[in-house]
Amino acid sequence: MSSDISDPGDPGNRGDRVPGPTSRDEAPQFVLPLVVRIEKAAPPARTDALETAARAVLVMLSDERSVGEGEWAQAIRDWQDARIRKVVRRARGAEWRRASALPGLTVVGTGPTTETASTAEVRVFPPVPLDGWPKELAKLQVSGTELDDAGPPPAPDPALPVLWIGPDLRMSAGKAMAQAGHGAQLAWWELSETERKAWREAGFPLAVRTPDAGHWRELTASGLPVVRDAGFTEIAPGSCTVVADHPALRG
Repeated sequence: MSSDISDPGDPGNRGDRVPGPTSRDEAPQFVLPLVVRIEKAAPPARTDALETAARAVLVMLSDERSVGEGEWAQAIRDWQDARIRKVVRRARGAEWRRASALPGLTVVGTGPTTETASTAEVRVFPPVPLDGWPKELAKLQVSGTELDDAGPPPAPDPALPVLWIGPDLRMSAGKAMAQAGHGAQLAWWELSETERKAWREAGFPLAVRTPDAGHWRELTASGLPVVRDAGFTEIAPGSCTVVADHPALRG
């Protein structure tokens, strides 16, 4: 569903630079693994999976084990000192149970369970070295599964943070999940501690949507945080993939 993906990796980046070689490239490289549960009979809807992946990144960043002297804090710091890479893999059945036994956090989506679709489940793990994946995760598939929505998602609540996906990009579900996670992370970096606390206590509500071309042009020129892809997979380096539109960041 995805391979190595990177945003510019700079707190406060608002999309005014195309990613290029930096000191972050010289640092040891880490990756944040995410695993989405996709059972063959009832996979999750695409939008539910994207939103759940974004929330999973926020849950990991805000967890008490990821900050200060927490057990995952050094791994989080090492990861953020290098390129901000996220890789989404898929699992079902016994694969999912084995992945769930590893240290990490599982986030459940908000989509309904129906006969043909299940509510999204994404497990996020502390960052690992780029070439040091646990064997239970290393064997999971990265590509080959697509996810669809039953119909167009409704317009987002204006009071919600919205991660807007570039309308002209053709991304696999895994790639889009990783990019949504990047957008959520850029928004998190921009918020004050008070704003972060409020978002966390509310359960990290957010929406992922695709705007029309005109709205996308307005968003990318608005001063909101913009994710620019490093170009490791699927799309060209420097492509704007997500605008993080959090109410607290709107001018």
